[in-house]
Amino acid sequence: MELFSAKDVSKSYANHQALTKVSISVEQGSIFGLLGPNGAGKTTLIRIINQITAPDSGSVWLNGQPLKADDVYKIGYLPEERGLYKKMKVGEQALYLGQLKGLTRRDAMKELKVWFEKFEITAWWDKKAMELSKGMQQKVQFICAVLHKPSLLIFDEPFSGFDPINVDIITREILKMRDNGSTIIFSTHNMESVEQLCDHIALIDKSKKILDGPTQSIREKYKSNIYDISYRGAFDFQNHELARKYNILSDHKNGDVNKLSIQYNEGSNSRELIRDLVDNVEIVAFNEVIPSMNEVFIKVVKQNS
Repeated sequence: MELFSAKDVSKSYANHQALTKVSISVEQGSIFGLLGPNGAGKTTLIRIINQITAPDSGSVWLNGQPLKADDVYKIGYLPEERGLYKKMKVGEQALYLGQLKGLTRRDAMKELKVWFEKFEITAWWDKKAMELSKGMQQKVQFICAVLHKPSLLIFDEPFSGFDPINVDIITREILKMRDNGSTIIFSTHNMESVEQLCDHIALIDKSKKILDGPTQSIREKYKSNIYDISYRGAFDFQNHELARKYNILSDHKNGDVNKLSIQYNEGSNSRELIRDLVDNVEIVAFNEVIPSMNEVFIKVVKQNS
């Protein structure tokens, strides 16, 4: 079931076109990757969802209804730009931000107690934000974004400033929230995180959506008929007639088991490749190479340029 959608959203600033008829659809209980190079238009779309600015044309929908002013209470937002008041105590800020999102002071205090204990940061309550490291501030802002249990969460570069241990902690919390029914829009330049977390992605470049679909299906779509093969046997692929039929990307002799990376051309297929190989070597492993999201990102953006 669709929880959020943007339909033909356009936005311009002076002489800059930020978004051009961008449409996305986010299913309830999913993690949706909103991707793109710097300046592509992602932040503008996020600002429109949060009603910080309005689209010039198009529409934005939440729970099957046009987005309205009080929907801000149903949305949690962790911005890329950090925004804690430097001289204000952490606990006071968290309480204040929780109440801005519709919680009573009592309920905000109750939820904060749970989160501060979970993240083992109770000792930070009376510290000023300026006394915390970037990663520590990020933890506090993450809590403030999820405190009111919104139905739609927007995380913009949520792992910025975190060491690997804290990345793992936040990752597990994001997945837990997804499993409990939260819907998440996840914007990042870290494609490993996209592969790990995102069910579906949309890629925006130069104000336009240029790619959209399930993460795994997109990776499959951009595969290049490349296989990594482990084999036994003394065989010189580079100087054999097979080198005219296939593209030998690498052939490493490692003693007992050798490693071959090979690509078949149009007109061939994996079954034919296997037949040609078993005639000459003993195959130990045969794996198709699926491109990473990082490789897909680079390829699609370059093609769009």
